[in-house]
Amino acid sequence: MKRISLIILLAALMAFAFGCSKDEKSAEDAAENAQAAADTMPMTRMDSLAAIRYPVRNEDNKFVTMVTDFGNMTLELYHDVAPVHADSFLARTNEGFYDNTTFFRIIDGFMIQGGDPTGTGKGKVGYYLAAELSDLQHQDGTLAMARARDLNSASTQFYICLARNRSTMSLDGRFTIFGHLIKGYDVLHTIGEVEVVANPERENEVSKPSEEVLLRTVFVSDADGNEVI
Repeated sequence: MKRISLIILLAALMAFAFGCSKDEKSAEDAAENAQAAADTMPMTRMDSLAAIRYPVRNEDNKFVTMVTDFGNMTLELYHDVAPVHADSFLARTNEGFYDNTTFFRIIDGFMIQGGDPTGTGKGKVGYYLAAELSDLQHQDGTLAMARARDLNSASTQFYICLARNRSTMSLDGRFTIFGHLIKGYDVLHTIGEVEVVANPERENEVSKPSEEVLLRTVFVSDADGNEVI
């Protein structure tokens, strides 16, 4: 009787053990299937943009990261191309000048513009930068300094291009390019696609965000967006 009971107990334990193994195998199979499904799912446009890493031009250049409500954008400052503009932007970054300013002018397919504490595009900070023109082209991710009609009237206002097209090509050789976006293209284009309304500061231009697009802070970083102290 005891022998029969022992056999029944061993059989039950073996069944339990085999049952656990089967469950574990099922869980592993489910995880593998889920991963395989994820791997075969087509990337969205924003996924593709997020994966872009623009090549670093010069390892000796400085990098900055812009923190927005839509995510972070890391840019290389082209000191080797436009040292005065790059140094000016870096100095303003270090003093917190750009913190809690806005991208006040946005034109999808063209550019996003910021760097004016008044958020109007008409703010003045008391100094101007001499133009540092180059043969670099305006393209998706180009960082350049805005200016008035005077070639040497750039100051703190900057723009980041959203494409290489007829509109941005017209800026080549006329505005100082002083950097380029390294990562955060999904953030750039999400900002570029925000809803805009008629801009009271610019006649017949629909470019004012219907809701504020904040630039929370800018800090010195490495090319991966990690803060450098």
